[in-house]
Amino acid sequence: MVVMAAPSKQTPVEPGVVARSGWRRLFLPATYGYGGLLIMVTVVLAVLGDSTQARVIMHFSTNLHNLMRGHITTLFSSAFLIGDTDTSLIVIPLLICLLALAELKFGSGRSIRIFLAGHLGATLLVASGLWIAVSEHWMPLSITHAEDVGISYGAMALIGAFLVLMPERWRPTWAITWIAVAVAGVAMGHTFTNVGHLISVSIGLLMGCWLIRRGKSLMPSRLMRFEMVLLVTAILLGYTILVG
Repeated sequence: MVVMAAPSKQTPVEPGVVARSGWRRLFLPATYGYGGLLIMVTVVLAVLGDSTQARVIMHFSTNLHNLMRGHITTLFSSAFLIGDTDTSLIVIPLLICLLALAELKFGSGRSIRIFLAGHLGATLLVASGLWIAVSEHWMPLSITHAEDVGISYGAMALIGAFLVLMPERWRPTWAITWIAVAVAGVAMGHTFTNVGHLISVSIGLLMGCWLIRRGKSLMPSRLMRFEMVLLVTAILLGYTILVG
């Protein structure tokens, strides 16, 4: 007698995300690579003199002056500088936790795409707004030389995209809270960087909504305990960026 076994039902795996188990979960190339580069650049900046450090930061800044001169590479290079060395000591460890959670749940490719969408999207929209404001003499010409480097736009996009990780009943709270905190940051800071944070977290929330609309087969798995710790750390980073 031949017994036919019923095919087992398996949970579909998100395309581009490698199912990890055990120690393989610690293989996070995007997190380690980006975090390592940030640490290396921060160490190099720390050993430079103040004037040299300022020139390097301005050279790689995505301010309107550099962009209008065709320095398009600053759109990417600016994401590898944090600017303040002391701030880096706090931001980099928190960022690594954020990136680790994103890479665990979204995979390397999707995490990079979300980060770049927030970083590039917010940078270009802010630059466009500044160009209009300067052209119409609403803002002084000096703002075109303002320092604009860092990881904050990309990080806020990832935090916004974590909407997809929330239980359904908590998703409106997650979205409304981050938008409200970002708006509060704009109201308190009155800088174009604060506006960029609002734009980038909005981009992330939109990408989170897109992931949800794509269906359950693309939904990341439920958070484990250590991933909850990473999420809390990511929330701390987000709050620090917006109002810290």
